[in-house]
Amino acid sequence: MDGWLALHLARRRDGVKHPVHDFLFTYYSLRPAQLRRWHPGHGVLLRDGEPDRDYVAVDDGVLLDPAVLAKRAESVRWIHDLLAATASRPAQLGCFGMHEWAMVYRQTQAEVRHNSWPLRLSPAATAEVVNDRGVRCTHFDAFRFFTAPARPLNAHQPTRELQPVLEQPGCLHANMDLYKWAYKLSPLVESELVTACFALSREIRELDMRASPYDLADLGFPPVRIETPEGRAEYAAAQRSFADRAAPLRDTLRTRCAALLAVPLP
Repeated sequence: MDGWLALHLARRRDGVKHPVHDFLFTYYSLRPAQLRRWHPGHGVLLRDGEPDRDYVAVDDGVLLDPAVLAKRAESVRWIHDLLAATASRPAQLGCFGMHEWAMVYRQTQAEVRHNSWPLRLSPAATAEVVNDRGVRCTHFDAFRFFTAPARPLNAHQPTRELQPVLEQPGCLHANMDLYKWAYKLSPLVESELVTACFALSREIRELDMRASPYDLADLGFPPVRIETPEGRAEYAAAQRSFADRAAPLRDTLRTRCAALLAVPLP
């Protein structure tokens, strides 16, 4: 974990922003110190461990405090149901990452979120790509960052309430969010699972921004030119690969939730 965190911590110390990897620590709320802390998961004895706010003393060591699960039970249920609903649907691979384009639609270079980095096309040409390709985003937490003129162009109008209805396993952001659900379940699930979800989210984020309208080649992220047929084919193939890799992590998280929900509460 330190290998992943070192560059982020150095940039944070120096006040340097990164348009790709900062997302893992700004949009997602887990702090680096929390990410580094290891947990074995619910029901595992830490031999000779010391009790603290999450762990209580038992014979030969410590166990996770039953109160942690009792406090999180409602969240565990919600996460379980969302993961199960998402997994029940076929992956949709026709969005081609247009959500990032919708986030800069009809904005000037000065107005876009990552305005220290140039757009690959002019604002007018960027808007033309959105108009020509359309937007088919199912993910509320991407949709809510669309510019106001872009929102009516989307084939869906996601809301938080509709998230369990619309979320589908081809969505890059739904698969990145496996990291969010894993750390929200921590310390009830093992840190190895959180780490695996973080690693996948980090890779997906790179594709997300390579397919965006930003020119990030100088950072080592060559563009996936989704405005071309070749770029769309490249994006869809990578999207399918990430959906396949996310599926077992989603299933493991769902299984962990189901096991936690079966534990009798005090």
